[in-house]
Amino acid sequence: MDVTVLSGPRPGRGEGAPEPLRGAAAGDETGLLDAYSRAVVGAAERVGPAVVKIDVRHPAGRGRRGRGREQPGQGSGFVFTPDGFVLTNSHVVHEATMMEVAIADGRRHAATLVGEDPETDLAVLRVSGGGGVGGGSFPVAPLGDSEALRVGQLVVAIGNPLGFHSSVTAGVVSALGRSLRSVTGRLIDDVIQTDAALNPGNSGGPLVNSRGEVIGVNTAVILPAQGICFAVGINTAKFVAGQLITHGKIRRARLGVAGQNVPLLRLAVRAHGLDSRGGILVTGVDAGSPAAAAGVREGDTIVGFAGRPVSGIDDLHRLLTADMIGAATTVTVIRGAEKLSLEVVPVD
Repeated sequence: MDVTVLSGPRPGRGEGAPEPLRGAAAGDETGLLDAYSRAVVGAAERVGPAVVKIDVRHPAGRGRRGRGREQPGQGSGFVFTPDGFVLTNSHVVHEATMMEVAIADGRRHAATLVGEDPETDLAVLRVSGGGGVGGGSFPVAPLGDSEALRVGQLVVAIGNPLGFHSSVTAGVVSALGRSLRSVTGRLIDDVIQTDAALNPGNSGGPLVNSRGEVIGVNTAVILPAQGICFAVGINTAKFVAGQLITHGKIRRARLGVAGQNVPLLRLAVRAHGLDSRGGILVTGVDAGSPAAAAGVREGDTIVGFAGRPVSGIDDLHRLLTADMIGAATTVTVIRGAEKLSLEVVPVD
């Protein structure tokens, strides 16, 4: 009887996999690493030319020894319009007496502060002069959509850590919807957590996705920890930058709640006829705030404000504009199985 052996190790070779299988696995692994490398390289090449190094000088202090003296500081930023508007962190340029920007080709330009918003740790600078040899427009970093991010997604941070110009690090989105307290004491909501390595000097630089789009502005790192870094979502930065360029400052209406983005149950969406699939879970209510006076409670989910749907924190920030200050309106919340409309009067 003829017997054909279809599979299995050859006699004397042990239980290991055949050579062709090991070769295929190695090829797959090499291909994956090459794809990862191409994604990082592509993102760095697309955004890198628009990343700038920001040198500043701050007053040294108010005491006798610090009076009249200045101390240097550094940070990062990126050009987001061809005529030289630069996004960075407020804490990089706050109270700076001098600001100078170095673009990727080494050319240096004087910069002026258009406006800053310490409550989101964002600032806009205007760079004088052209962006290339002989003038012309500046290289621009394309802006993405931070609401489209997913946990585990590849991200790339570009900046000037410890003065090392145009440094690139890569990692993943570790978490979304974090809250971070700004220097003013206000919570910055919808913050991106990443493990892409950041160091002093990275502040204000871009956090970029694999398509080479800026999806965040790097803002903070927890120094005792390893791999816990934060960036303000670019959707928040777009809104703040537009207001700073138009008005030079931001006036906001305030409700007095802290919260985070959450998805809504399909049953709740259908039962209450909601226009969005997400809302804001209230994690805290300030005592004496407009929200407290209106009856908003911790654990409520905000799904509407002023008659418009609210699917997340960015939506609410856009609706809490200056013209809402002192105006009676409604905030719509889901509490348990109920949908409630509560009257609220936002304050400045």
